Amino acid sequence: MRTVSDAERRARLGRRHALAAPEADAESATRAVVCLHGTEPASVYLSVAARTPSSMTDVEHALYEDRSIVRNLAMRRTVFGFPRDLLPAAYGSAGARVAGIQYRRLLAEAAQAGVADPEAWAVTQTDALLALLAERGPMPLAAVRRELPELGRTVTRSAGKSYEAQTSLARALLVVLDARGVLTRGRNTAGWKTSRPAWVPVGDWVGAPVEPLAEQEGYAELVSRWLLRFGPGTEDDVVWWLGATKAAVRRALADVGAVAVALEDGTPAWLHPDDTDEVDAPEAWAALLPSLDPTTMGWKGRGFYLGEHAEHIFDRNGNGGPTAWWNGRIVGGWTQDDDGRVVVVPVDGWPRGAKRVLEDRAEELTAWLGGDVVRSIYQSPLIRSYAAGGSPT
Repeated sequence: MRTVSDAERRARLGRRHALAAPEADAESATRAVVCLHGTEPASVYLSVAARTPSSMTDVEHALYEDRSIVRNLAMRRTVFGFPRDLLPAAYGSAGARVAGIQYRRLLAEAAQAGVADPEAWAVTQTDALLALLAERGPMPLAAVRRELPELGRTVTRSAGKSYEAQTSLARALLVVLDARGVLTRGRNTAGWKTSRPAWVPVGDWVGAPVEPLAEQEGYAELVSRWLLRFGPGTEDDVVWWLGATKAAVRRALADVGAVAVALEDGTPAWLHPDDTDEVDAPEAWAALLPSLDPTTMGWKGRGFYLGEHAEHIFDRNGNGGPTAWWNGRIVGGWTQDDDGRVVVVPVDGWPRGAKRVLEDRAEELTAWLGGDVVRSIYQSPLIRSYAAGGSPT
């Protein structure tokens, strides 16, 4: 059993994730990290910008014209931008798991809202929603609530908690149909930084219905692609990324024929059978990645690229803020001034050679954004401290 050092893991990260050398376009950048995090719409654009020469218009073309990147709910109840050919695997495995959980929640909330027969109600309302979209075309959530009063019913989630919130049954049903692969997010109706999609049947959006793979086959496909881009990874890494059970992950690793290796600290891990050769370090590279970028969020065990900086980069819920990278390590974060200028903030001083290159990346990103200011809700403790009066060093 060969050992994969932390240095090699960082080399793999730079090469596989299109950070040490760019990809040609948005779809290629997406494939480089399997799929893009899309919880915040802006992160899709910024993740592509960090990996390609693509303009904002190029990313919009991939999302809304070519539709080579399709946004759907899947692993860990998170929105991802998938390459279109990965949709069957996602729908049949991770998406189906999330859909089952969310469907049970929908039934409970429908009962809470006074629905006498939640299951029959869910079938009726799904049919009504699909008929409405077939007649009227893509439609945002607010319009769905207006047109289908039954879905306008609201319920309280987390009653009595500090994060208590009101939500509609329309939103809950859309979540279920999204994870099932029935509906998808079409064009955004509120600009590139705000999540207000017009909902559309998946078949209408991509040109033909998408048939989900069987669960086992779907998980195997997702794990295969993850290993090729993120390997080596531990069982815990894959379980976390997929939001799946250990049993499902072990079966998928066996189906893929994953090769056992050891990490630098001796922890057992896995490589794809087609990617077992040692990987050399690329030339020095730097990158500015958005909050929840796939590279930041790709593993549960993050020590090889994060070191002791976790408390500065991740919030209490485990969400990674915007990050600054140098040769495979997170060395800081970034934010914007009110005028849109990108500012890089180090965690603990600058590694040798990093400051000038990261400042160049900041100037490039400032120009790419063209004055737009992106305010992610997932700001790291480091950037919150800077915003409260700190200064970059």
